[in-house]
Amino acid sequence: MPVGVDLLIVAVAFRDLASGLLAGALATLGSALGCLFLFRLGRKGGEAYVDRKLKGHAGAARFRRWYERYGLLTVFVPVLTPAPLPTKIFVLLAGAMNAPRWSFLATVVAGRSIRYVGLAWLGGTLGSSPSQFLRDHGWLMAAGAVVLFAILALLIKLLGGRRAEATITSANDAPGNPS
Repeated sequence: MPVGVDLLIVAVAFRDLASGLLAGALATLGSALGCLFLFRLGRKGGEAYVDRKLKGHAGAARFRRWYERYGLLTVFVPVLTPAPLPTKIFVLLAGAMNAPRWSFLATVVAGRSIRYVGLAWLGGTLGSSPSQFLRDHGWLMAAGAVVLFAILALLIKLLGGRRAEATITSANDAPGNPS
């Protein structure tokens, strides 16, 4: 059940906020370990393994292009938002594309912490109506994640352009450059 952990955290937090926050932290740890396992599978098997695993998946090529363009941002958004975004595909791709392990792990922990601890806080503070809140505002939260993705993608593009510009400039300024 894709959102089963989310609902469980909200239910636990509804009874006791401290227990809900602990459940959110433990769910984050469990998710990070599970993602790290998939990441290592992707790393060990490389792109051939990922191609075999994604064979027949309609969006496989699109997911690869997204990863090539946005890097770990394509992992952050699915781990932050509840279903329907496919987290496993991007986790496998991050491993196959040799993403730095610690950056990957930090990305997963950041996204899951915001999600699970945030849900625990909601469950503890909204009282008896957190599930209704999620039903009523789930799409708004998903839209917020898309906006966050767009902002981060824009920042990556701007910073990436500056980084490439700086690399070209420093290469042209290198001693012995005939230009």
